[in-house]
Amino acid sequence: MEFETELQKLVYTTLQVLNIPFERVDTDEAITMDDCVVINQKLDMQMVKTLFLCNRQQTEFYLFITAGDKVFKSKDFSHALGISRVSFAPAELLYSMLGTHIGAATILSTLLDSKNRVQVVFDNDVATQQWYGCSDGTTTGYLKIATEYIINTFLLFTKHAPKIITV
Repeated sequence: MEFETELQKLVYTTLQVLNIPFERVDTDEAITMDDCVVINQKLDMQMVKTLFLCNRQQTEFYLFITAGDKVFKSKDFSHALGISRVSFAPAELLYSMLGTHIGAATILSTLLDSKNRVQVVFDNDVATQQWYGCSDGTTTGYLKIATEYIINTFLLFTKHAPKIITV
C-alpha cells in the first residue's frame, strides 16, 4: 500500500504493532457525513463525526466524536464539559496539530499529539457502539475498528484519556 501522508503511514504501522484488527475501504473523496453513506454500506456500520474544536483563545483543544447523524450544538457540548463555549478550530490548526485536512479529522491523529494538547471527548452514543468507523487520516481511506480497541488500546497507547459525555 502506498501512503498519502505520514499520518496515514503511522496509523497502519501502529494498528499492526498494537495488533488491532480492522476492515478498510478506499473511496472517492468524502468530506461530509452525506458522502459517508456509501462507506457505511460498504463497512456495514455508521461512520462517526469527528470535530476539532477550541476555545476562543485557541489555547484549549477538543476532538469530539459523535454520531454521524447528530447535530452538533456548541452550547450542549460546552455545558456537558463545564467549559466556556467552543467553536470549530481553524483548518490550519487541524493540519498543524493533527496532520489532517477538513473532512479527514480522526481519533487516529492523537498519534501526532505527543504533548497531549487535545482532549478527546466521546459522545456516549458512540462510546457504547460495537463498531467505530473513521478516516485513516485521508479523505479516501476509511476504517472499521471495534470501539473497545479504540478506547481501551489505541487511546491508552497515545496517552489520551477520553471523557465520555451525553449530549
